[in-house]
Amino acid sequence: MKIATYNINGINGRLPNLLRWLAEAKPDIVCLQELKCEDNRFPERPLLEAGYHAIWQGQKSWNGVAILSRYGEIQETRRGLDGDPDDTHSRYIEAFVNGVVIGCLYLPNGNPFPGPKFDYKLKWIRRLKAHGKKLRGFGLPVALIGDYNIMPTDLDTYKPEKYAENALFRPEVRQLWRELLKTGWTDAIRTLYPDERVYSFWDYLRNAYGRNAGLRLDHFLLDPVMAQRLQSAGVDKAVRGWEHSSDHAPVWIQLKKI
Repeated sequence: MKIATYNINGINGRLPNLLRWLAEAKPDIVCLQELKCEDNRFPERPLLEAGYHAIWQGQKSWNGVAILSRYGEIQETRRGLDGDPDDTHSRYIEAFVNGVVIGCLYLPNGNPFPGPKFDYKLKWIRRLKAHGKKLRGFGLPVALIGDYNIMPTDLDTYKPEKYAENALFRPEVRQLWRELLKTGWTDAIRTLYPDERVYSFWDYLRNAYGRNAGLRLDHFLLDPVMAQRLQSAGVDKAVRGWEHSSDHAPVWIQLKKI
């Protein structure tokens, strides 16, 4: 099973790139973030024609998450996280797909620091941690996948000193990340590449992609059952270089059959 995550940064404007990548990479399950479209504008038909069923939660101009599957119909299990009834952002969607619980998420950016957006980010991570604990109690294979807007370690940014006051790299955020992992989750990419600078995001400014001035923001957190099946992983970096590309590249993992 090949599972991927891709912050598409506007699904309708970048649909040709998405369809091209799907045809070339052939992932079985895909988590998408930053759809930036309302529900009625989601391109369901082109994706079906490409062989992918989809569930999605859109939002005008911002946010939005979706899960695609080549396995047929997707059993949606949740939208949003508990713990904040006033949170109307489209940032989390969850489904049961081919025997696996897939949580697709777009964690808040949190900038500027300090401020209410940063406070919202911290609260959102705590809500995710609580929900992850609940999921683990069901005894099913689980993966929490998406754009976390977190650089967990110095290896996850080309220039750590530049991001000292950035919400993606603040010590409060990285501490919550460590606490999340301690509850039993495995960071798939870092497990397979413990000492390498693996990036998934390159800014549009200052030729960041050409200089490989990247960040690792897109993560797979796997429960112990899923972690045992982890076989390989990678970043389709070349996609970032395509014309009119998202500033993220697709990231994927390959799981062993059970």
